[in-house]
Amino acid sequence: MPRPIVATLDLNALRHNLAQVRAAAPDALVWAVVKANAYGHGIERVLQALRGADGIALLDLAEAQLVRQLGWRGPILLLEGVFEARDLELCSRLSLWHVVHCQAQIDMLALHKTQQAHRIFLKLNTGMNRLGFAPQAFRTAWTRLNALPQVDEISLMSHFADADGDKGIAAAMAAFAQTTHDLSGQRSLCNSAAILRHAKDLNVRADWVRPGIALYGASPDFPAHSAADWGLQPVMSLNTQIIATQNLQPGDALGYGATFVAERAMRIGVAACGYADGYPRLAPTGTPVSVDGVRTRTLGRVSMDMLTVDLSDLPEAGLGSQVTLWGLPQSVRGGPGQPVSNVMAQAQGIPIDEVAHAAGTVGYELMCALAARVPVQIQE
Repeated sequence: MPRPIVATLDLNALRHNLAQVRAAAPDALVWAVVKANAYGHGIERVLQALRGADGIALLDLAEAQLVRQLGWRGPILLLEGVFEARDLELCSRLSLWHVVHCQAQIDMLALHKTQQAHRIFLKLNTGMNRLGFAPQAFRTAWTRLNALPQVDEISLMSHFADADGDKGIAAAMAAFAQTTHDLSGQRSLCNSAAILRHAKDLNVRADWVRPGIALYGASPDFPAHSAADWGLQPVMSLNTQIIATQNLQPGDALGYGATFVAERAMRIGVAACGYADGYPRLAPTGTPVSVDGVRTRTLGRVSMDMLTVDLSDLPEAGLGSQVTLWGLPQSVRGGPGQPVSNVMAQAQGIPIDEVAHAAGTVGYELMCALAARVPVQIQE
């Protein structure tokens, strides 16, 4: 039989999360962000569940080509724009909208020969200090773009640096308003955190919102809020089985580096999942996990292909017991209208954000790190 690890993607959860985004940002158009191969879920697997979005946002041309090949006829936005001049040919052919965040991209457009004028999102740097024009250069960039025959409509965008934190968005909003107040064009500001925390304000949600992590059922501001707090359902669940058990006596060490030493008699289970499957290697002893629907913890170091879990209080667990690393146990899903918090609690689901937090990272990274060797099942 194949190794007993599987990732399950719940497309109904994805549709639910898209609906939650729309409820949080009423009347705004939605760019569903599918960069990084849909945050590790697989564009080809999830696109059908995102057809209720107004546009698809991503990073590279190969992903844009795939989205078109899969039958998407709506807008596609390149969030980092083009990287070299010849990319503009494919933008013309595939009718891609693209971000302009630097003078070099305007230079490319000025030299581009096309019969089809391009839709542009001009990006303002409001404090993230990654991409975008500084406020003092933004209007000059807009004026130059507006004069190009290669450019059709210019929309305006920025990206909040601390929508999920205590600093908030006030300074960024003020910079955006001051710089763009008399410029025409649609606006786009909100990532997942801003949608869920701040989009009740019409000026914040603007014309387009750009949900990413919220679509896939993790919280953009954990631990301040859990995904369940925001009404989000986990799309990805990672499950495996116990493939061996061991009995430890006081003083027995466990795993590489002997980082865990038993203080009492214990029973442990070996689960078929490791860092080569995408589980975080730095997840410490105590990282939450469930076995046969009962919450327990990991012990010792995570290996390439295995990790160990505490079965001391689970006398019925043994060879073949189901282990949920994150998400819901296999074949568990809430009924229509049932709050996700109830489903997670009743089934002893393990929020991906809790696993990530224990490992010193974020749920985004765990999703994106799911290894190609892990089989994926689709649940409708």
